[in-house]
Amino acid sequence: MDSRSPNQGAAPGRRPALDAHADDVGARLRRLREERGVSLSALARRAGVGKATLSGLENGTRNPTLETLYAVTAALGVPLAAVLAEPGAGAPARVRGAAVEATLLEVFEDGTVTYELYRLRVPPGPVQTSPAHHAGVTEHITVFAGALRAGPVDSPQVARAGEHISWQSDVPHVYQAYGDEEVLASLVVRYPRRSPATVP
Repeated sequence: MDSRSPNQGAAPGRRPALDAHADDVGARLRRLREERGVSLSALARRAGVGKATLSGLENGTRNPTLETLYAVTAALGVPLAAVLAEPGAGAPARVRGAAVEATLLEVFEDGTVTYELYRLRVPPGPVQTSPAHHAGVTEHITVFAGALRAGPVDSPQVARAGEHISWQSDVPHVYQAYGDEEVLASLVVRYPRRSPATVP
């Protein structure tokens, strides 16, 4: 049994992204970084996270926030799913942000594009601000219950049950339940494939 607290390494007021298996995520992240010939210091600088935080994430001693995972994977130019689970793994990976709980259902490859399909649950109250993805990434949400306010920080949209919204997500963007009902939705993230990242 893992004796580490699931909250270890999470910033005050932010929820850790992972319920378990932070060490597996860290190992995948280290492998991706090393395959690209990027130093720990260079990746930390590019992602805007502390070197100690990134080292702890790679070693599985820190449970990152979703914001940290997004920042690091964006700096590497890879989808979030690249660190969440091995292709064909059994149980779906689940991550949490300040407002969103997302379960990765499927990853699709289509030529030079990768698609991630998530099931979302957004309880009323908190607001989640996610950092920019790399250039060209878009998000597409269909709401099945409740109403969701989401999109770029300066121009979010509202979608109610049965409605769909999408936006270019290479800018900071927000998610929040709009009203007092929990939101159930699906999210497709579309990533145009990039060459392995070069970090100065």
